[in-house]
Amino acid sequence: MKALGRGLKWALLGLLGLFLVWQLWLLGWVLFWGWANPGTTRFMDIRLAELRVNKPDAVLKKEWVPYERISIHLKRAIIAAEDAKFVDHEGFDWEGIQKAMEKNQKKGRFVAGGSTISQQLAKNLFLTPSKSYFRKAEEAIITLMLENLWSKRRIFEVYLNVIEWGNGVFGAEAAARHYFNVGAAQLGPEQAARLAGMVPNPRYYDKNRGASGLGRKTGIILARMPGAEVP
Repeated sequence: MKALGRGLKWALLGLLGLFLVWQLWLLGWVLFWGWANPGTTRFMDIRLAELRVNKPDAVLKKEWVPYERISIHLKRAIIAAEDAKFVDHEGFDWEGIQKAMEKNQKKGRFVAGGSTISQQLAKNLFLTPSKSYFRKAEEAIITLMLENLWSKRRIFEVYLNVIEWGNGVFGAEAAARHYFNVGAAQLGPEQAARLAGMVPNPRYYDKNRGASGLGRKTGIILARMPGAEVP
């Protein structure tokens, strides 16, 4: 029994060591991307692999643009649609999380996460689209790293450049050109609101651009945009 206990202790210590090494690896990338622009993300790698199942030479549509070259309308639209408290919170919207938990409990399944822009970025950079409490815990750790090591402006700049906006479409510049044939800097208020409305389900809206639900969301976001505070 003593040998079994010692073996279990060493196994647990080994797992803890692996966990700490993983966190340090993530921390290293967070520090690096604080000043260097990410060339790819975990989400991008996953989507590209999916696309190449049917089309081996598939490539992603993405082009990095600096923060100042992204339309103020898109910045306001994303804040209004995704995270109205972004500039004030420290990574988590506790009220939003509570509402999401109540919605999940009512539905009897995981349908909402109450994620902030910082949490969404953590997921996009390092994690998978799967929905689990373990993934949410890892997401929370990465979110704390981002919030403590990056400025709000940097978090928002990277977010706008890496989030998914369609089938193989990533970032504001690629999205603006894919849907409206303009650069991210030229997006008008309604175009920006429409793009913001696509964020929760971009591949669906890429295929169903005339969806009535997207039209309703666009109107709601437009109404909220004047009050959106951006970094």
